[in-house]
Amino acid sequence: MKSKCEVKNETNLIRSIEFMVLEQLRLMLQRRALRNPSLTPVIPASTMSDTLLIVAIDFGTAFSGYCYSVNSKRDVNSKVNKVTWDREYGFRSPKTRTCVLFNKHEEFEKFGLDALLCYTRMGAREATEFYFFENFKMKLYKKVGEDISKTLMISAQNGKQMPALKVFSESLRYLKDHALKTVNESMSDFQFTSDDVTWVLTVPAIWDNAAKEFMRLAAEKAGLIHNTFSKNLIIALEPEAASLSCKQLPSKGFLAEGTNDLKMEHKPGMQYIVVDCGGGTIDLATHEVLEDTYLKECCSPSGGPWGSCMVDDEFRAFLEELFGVHLWQEYKKNYPAGLQKMMHDFSIQKCTEKSEVYIACPYNLIKMAAEKQEISLFFKNDGATWSDGCIKLSDAKLTSFFHNSTENIIREIQKILDTPEINIECILLVGGYATSSRLKDKVRGKFEKRCKVLCPNDPQYAIMKGAVIFGNNPTLIRSRVCALTYGIMTTETFDPKKHDKQKLRVNNQKDYIYCKDIFFKLAEKGKNIENNEKAVHYLMPIDDGQEKMSFRFFTTKQCNVTYTDEPGVKQIGSFTVPLPKGYTKHNVEVRLDIEFGSTEIKATATEQISQTKREIKLDFLTE
Repeated sequence: MKSKCEVKNETNLIRSIEFMVLEQLRLMLQRRALRNPSLTPVIPASTMSDTLLIVAIDFGTAFSGYCYSVNSKRDVNSKVNKVTWDREYGFRSPKTRTCVLFNKHEEFEKFGLDALLCYTRMGAREATEFYFFENFKMKLYKKVGEDISKTLMISAQNGKQMPALKVFSESLRYLKDHALKTVNESMSDFQFTSDDVTWVLTVPAIWDNAAKEFMRLAAEKAGLIHNTFSKNLIIALEPEAASLSCKQLPSKGFLAEGTNDLKMEHKPGMQYIVVDCGGGTIDLATHEVLEDTYLKECCSPSGGPWGSCMVDDEFRAFLEELFGVHLWQEYKKNYPAGLQKMMHDFSIQKCTEKSEVYIACPYNLIKMAAEKQEISLFFKNDGATWSDGCIKLSDAKLTSFFHNSTENIIREIQKILDTPEINIECILLVGGYATSSRLKDKVRGKFEKRCKVLCPNDPQYAIMKGAVIFGNNPTLIRSRVCALTYGIMTTETFDPKKHDKQKLRVNNQKDYIYCKDIFFKLAEKGKNIENNEKAVHYLMPIDDGQEKMSFRFFTTKQCNVTYTDEPGVKQIGSFTVPLPKGYTKHNVEVRLDIEFGSTEIKATATEQISQTKREIKLDFLTE
């Protein structure tokens, strides 16, 4: 436990750093004013050598928010500033709802709780004209393992469709503008622009490269960055960010529930599981503390669509069974705003610890039900009863809606605990869904005798705060486990003893007999890859006078394959490198460097004659 003197010294240090930043800004302002007194006294932060501002956006399925840090030396211990939302509605929430509303012309109207309340107050006719989206982040999860198109369309609450890229980018634009406004209002003589910020965008660890690229493209269209290569956008994996946040917490930073031992001792060799309990997905990552207190990943991330939205789905299924399929489908079609209001009421109350909850039933639903029969007759008293315009749910009934979600989470944790050579000492529950006592009690009841089960005091902030820390130093995660085997398609001199005769080809000069579709392995599934570790491969053109070399990028769940067209091998990206003119295939060579150890795959190609080096855009999205 720290002494009062130590705490005081730390506080003074933080204040000193903040003073240094402000003093630096003041001096720059003074110099600028001396050069041109007529100029408005505002300093453009882009004149500095590095960005002073880090903004971490947790763009969640159900809720979204951000934290930020103003930092002169990229110190991982810099103060992380929290933001509260929806105070005008009587809340002080760490995040707002991930809801976005567009008018009938597909123009942005509102985001967050503003969008939700505006939509629920609309009349039936107006609601059918507008575009209201919620839980749309799950559209990318559902596409994991499938091709994701840049032209992907998603459905609004009323069934009308819009381009997913516009829905995502306008949501990010709102969060970007909100963040800049918040920060700039706190700085009396200094105004940040988007160019002055290192943006950190969180995504589930179980997302594939195409989904990550989609978010980077949406961030570009939202104005966070000017091009997709920009280093001013860092992709952070949600459970990794939470891990970094919890790593800094003292014992008083965890909820005093279930166990007397609240400490999370980060001693070298300690292994623990981070369970990011979000609205859409449950994301699990397993980390080990290294000698230098950095972290390494012990096994590939895992998880699934078992977040709190699954509880909402169970409630919807209950309502459909209660009122009957025909009546319920008719109500959904004719009164989408009324349904949304009912689901909002449920989402607020589902994590309560009360023994029973009351969900207000919209007037139009009551009216439609009454045309069939007396509304109380719909209820069979199996934990749900009718009570003065509300659906009364017993504790047992409400808990039953959590069953499928919690059972999937328990099963996934058990898989990790059963993995050979992994010795878990602690399970960390983070994310908004981790505030649910029903979830925490289930996990503790199953695993607390085997290891500690901890939850931070502010589980909703864990990812955002950790993402700021990650933005300061992305190498804090020293290594990651490769989830798939990666390779490129290349050729080999044909060998009739080992190659398929159907793949025999001859080049235009008739001097190279080769086997096509060779899978050249760059990284292997299950192997630990250091942060920024690169796979290097040299390639030569097949024909003289070739103007460009095209590469195709593949993955497989198998450790070893021979050809790119084998079962289970999937093309996930491609890129092209132009070649110099006037050279033969024998004296042109391209060096390919591919970085696998960070949160995104990055590649550079160097044409060896001119030493021209280019960043390669790995195109994981389909047109």
